[in-house]
Amino acid sequence: MRVRVLFFGTLKDLAGRSSDSLDLPEQASVGDLLAHCASQMPRIQEAVTSLAVAVNQQYAGAETVLKPGDEVALLPPVSGGSEEEESRSFPRCLIIREPIDTKSVLDRLKLDEDGAAVIFEGVVRNQTRGRKTLYLVYEAYEAMALRQMNDLADQALKRFQVRDVAIVHRLGRLEIGETSVLIAVASAHRAAAFDACRWLIDTLKQTVPIWKKEYFEDGAVWANGESFPQEIPRGLGSPGAEGASK
Repeated sequence: MRVRVLFFGTLKDLAGRSSDSLDLPEQASVGDLLAHCASQMPRIQEAVTSLAVAVNQQYAGAETVLKPGDEVALLPPVSGGSEEEESRSFPRCLIIREPIDTKSVLDRLKLDEDGAAVIFEGVVRNQTRGRKTLYLVYEAYEAMALRQMNDLADQALKRFQVRDVAIVHRLGRLEIGETSVLIAVASAHRAAAFDACRWLIDTLKQTVPIWKKEYFEDGAVWANGESFPQEIPRGLGSPGAEGASK
């Protein structure tokens, strides 16, 4: 059977391409696919134990059995809505390529009943560990990233009892001082809004498949990322001690 494999972040550099088609035996599993990739692409072998795998945009473990035509995404550690979403005047979560307009998002989010609105902006800084940064480039597994962002928004509404949230992430090239990600939370009380905002950005950084590449005066690297949380199944073996991107 034939499946499509997608490579993201540092894995794309290691594989030398962003996607591939593989012929595998019937009833092959995610673990079989990873073993095949490691044998055919030795540069990927060291990364296999720290990455996660998504099959048709859903996280999957090594035991997951593949079907012909499946889309399998190999995801290094990272840096369609509900019925309610469809009835809203604007999307709760967005992935865009133009500058993020924080005021516009906040103006749409706030209502007269809100006593607090908390904003977090992730901003491109001009250096990383003493190396001068020229610019950043963000990429994502977009369909899955948007689904994960909407899921985080739903969880935040239930977990923190806030009224509404908005999450916007930008892709492509970003210059120094530009906003890469925006989290906005509206609530009757400030404590819940602060807690929800902090949880959203921390969890997004760990679980949503978005990566950044940092361009310096003397070269470019994929940013080191946090390891996936324990609840996300790894493709093969034990989680690595350090992340590979974002």
